[in-house]
Amino acid sequence: NQKATPSENSQEKKSQHAEEATFYMNCRAAYLTVLKSSLENIKSKEQLSLVLQQAGRNPSQKTINKYWTSQTTSLNFDDFCAILKKEKPATKTELLEAFGKIDRAKTGYILHDELYKILTTRGDKMTWEEVNTITKQADFNCSGKLDYNKFCELYLSSSEQCCRAARARLDSDPLLRQQHFGNQTESCSEGLTLPASKPSPRICSKTDHKPAKGDSRAPSRPSSAQSGKAATSTTVTVGASSSRSTKLIIEPDTMKEWHCAQSRGSFYLEEDGEIISHKYRLHLPQRSAVCVTIKPLNIPQVEGKPCHWLSVDTALFILKENETQENLQLVSFTELHNKEMCGWKGELGSGVYWLLPFTTGCRLRKGKTQMAGEAQLVCRDEDGELALTKEFQAALLDVFETIDLDGNGLLSLEEYNFFELRTSGEKCDEEAWAVCKENFEMKKNELTRQGFMDLNLMEANDRDGDPQDLWVTLLSLGYNKALEMTEACPFVIDICAERCKPRIKAISLEAGGSQLSRAVCRAVVSKGEAKGLEGWENIIVYTHKSGRRITSVIENKSENKVIIHVNNEQSKNCLNNRGLTVFAVEVAPKSMMVSQHVVPLDEQQEWIYSSVHSLV
Repeated sequence: NQKATPSENSQEKKSQHAEEATFYMNCRAAYLTVLKSSLENIKSKEQLSLVLQQAGRNPSQKTINKYWTSQTTSLNFDDFCAILKKEKPATKTELLEAFGKIDRAKTGYILHDELYKILTTRGDKMTWEEVNTITKQADFNCSGKLDYNKFCELYLSSSEQCCRAARARLDSDPLLRQQHFGNQTESCSEGLTLPASKPSPRICSKTDHKPAKGDSRAPSRPSSAQSGKAATSTTVTVGASSSRSTKLIIEPDTMKEWHCAQSRGSFYLEEDGEIISHKYRLHLPQRSAVCVTIKPLNIPQVEGKPCHWLSVDTALFILKENETQENLQLVSFTELHNKEMCGWKGELGSGVYWLLPFTTGCRLRKGKTQMAGEAQLVCRDEDGELALTKEFQAALLDVFETIDLDGNGLLSLEEYNFFELRTSGEKCDEEAWAVCKENFEMKKNELTRQGFMDLNLMEANDRDGDPQDLWVTLLSLGYNKALEMTEACPFVIDICAERCKPRIKAISLEAGGSQLSRAVCRAVVSKGEAKGLEGWENIIVYTHKSGRRITSVIENKSENKVIIHVNNEQSKNCLNNRGLTVFAVEVAPKSMMVSQHVVPLDEQQEWIYSSVHSLV
């Protein structure tokens, strides 16, 4: 393969910058159709749904609930942009494929009776009145049938019209146009007045090295940043062995008499790239010295099967529960490392704590995995009866290990419901559990491994051997069609307390949300190195190295929103969670946000983190 010329690389970068600028402009157009300013936050699910519709999306209630969890109080413009990157608009091919699954005869039509039945009983259930609004449209209905080809065309054209109308409104209003931001070179910070303030005592006094006159080196700033813009750079060089050099000192003899508790859980990668996980409550009846650890769960694998999840970085944030769930106080976080284990040791008072598992997303991410072919899940035995293949049985035993949260070899109704919520979105009630008890092996009202296997065999029999539903279960648990777990990371949390018996309980399975984001920011700000942008001391970049990862956080102390360009082109052997070498982020006034997480691409080699943050 021939290397790209400098000219080709330059053109490619310009194209990337132009695409990013257009994307952010379209985001702003949709946002300002519903809200008065990009600095105003989305305050409700209804607003979120409206602003997504203006961007040409048609979010389901499930989609809205994914981004507006029980802990969400507001979403800012940056959050909205991140959602749009994940929620791609439906294509005509995708819509036609969906309708084609209903219209098996490929007539191009669906009977209204069938449409009513499907839309009012499956997925995000619609009311009869809502379905009526579809069937009454003369443009794509006739003789009691829906012409879904015409429906798709009208649906897509309506979405495009929403986007065009929002963009036209933005283009016609000079006041709104001034709020544009992105990578376009004409962007500038005129009108951005930052109040004078004293530099933070923690900010490094060193300024970036400026090349001497005549120095031929390219400036260390994003290619789209104008000359003279405020910037700060940070470089961290990590040796191959020092990425795991901080030892978590746990002497078995000293902890032999301590009281311990354990719980398992999993990180799951959603279709849009978001990561969800179990969250936990920890109860300590009295003040005690405590040791908390988290690590990927090492499930014995069939020889030759890769264990992708064992390289995923894990951490745990400990928050103290006060009067309300929203008012959680960061106590500490795991940053001591011993191989794949990450831990914290210290003193905790009596009370209730939240444990929020965390992974950067650098290694647990969407990717293309080469597969030899699709695994077979069911087969016929000698008597012609349906049976599960050995490969599928092995995968199910691994699944059992990951959903058996207390590790006792049995599934309680509570544990089984986490599995059901993940795979089907529904819960099993006491009555249904009693039916399971009658049909499948249980001990002490908990499902055994054999009972779990038989339950899956029953599902295969119900479908007469069609593995479609079985694949839905496996894919939602992070497996690919080769029965490899590539989009999930099971983990195990251990709590040891010297003076009391700790109790840990999984309470939800959802995205980290604002609580986790705030905890990460506070941790980095409290421990990291701080650098102010030269001449703009209200803009501070904090960088913290914790074991095998580096995290940077941007704090904006000013009264104005700022756009920060981040350039990692000088980094070597690095992998970041954004998947981009150069990107831009908007930071609201009087706020902070994570700029990026970075880990080594190859831990056996030296890695260099070199990042330039500059004001656009």
